[in-house]
Amino acid sequence: MSALIELFLCRTDNFGVLIHDPLTGHTAAIDAPEAEAINAALARRGWRLSDILVTHHHADHVEGIEALKTAHGCRVVAATADAHRIPAIDETVKEGSIVSVGALKAEIIDTPGHTVGHISYWFADEKLLFAADTLFSLGCGRLFEGTPADMWDSLLKLRALPDDTMLYCGHEYTLSNARFAVTVDPFNKALEARAAEVEALRSQHKFTLPVRLGAEKRENPFLRADDPAIAKAVGLEGGDALAVFTELRERKNRF
Repeated sequence: MSALIELFLCRTDNFGVLIHDPLTGHTAAIDAPEAEAINAALARRGWRLSDILVTHHHADHVEGIEALKTAHGCRVVAATADAHRIPAIDETVKEGSIVSVGALKAEIIDTPGHTVGHISYWFADEKLLFAADTLFSLGCGRLFEGTPADMWDSLLKLRALPDDTMLYCGHEYTLSNARFAVTVDPFNKALEARAAEVEALRSQHKFTLPVRLGAEKRENPFLRADDPAIAKAVGLEGGDALAVFTELRERKNRF
């Protein structure tokens, strides 16, 4: 049996995610935005928390770590680059490291930009990507610490993963992202359809995630900064991809 996933809201718009290995019973939380919500999800499923896989140091991703570790004795995994600012770490990782959750294995992808130490977890066999605040559906994270070049390079790494990879993100931001995306990619019929779907889902208070990475490659303008159609739409026809990406990010900051 492949991995089981439990997706739920934490705080206001953070996603909590549990990934469970039925073979061994091990369960990992992707980040720890809120201990209470994570404990409730564990109880719903009857799972035992064995690991917390941290993506970056922001408070809304780590606030629950210490309470969860006290309650469950779980292992905390985080980036070596962030070891000085994430609590209760047991194991540090970097690009190319492999992290096991029972029989499940995730490869670490360094994805700086939102923060300098941000990492993503790719479970290749299960076709699952946990990109937190680097890649959102129809968007990308704000650049709090990294540069546009950092983020564009990170997005290119994630774009290179297989189309059938299922993307999980750190927040339910898809509606805002969709409304922005159509302003910079107005002739994209796939995006138009996705934006309508997102509007319908959110009007029913349903989640917009997960989503296939292949769809994001077609519809997310931040993954298409090297597409001449996007460059033209933002008035940078003939411009290089980094300049186009930078313009997209600045426009989204003001949106």
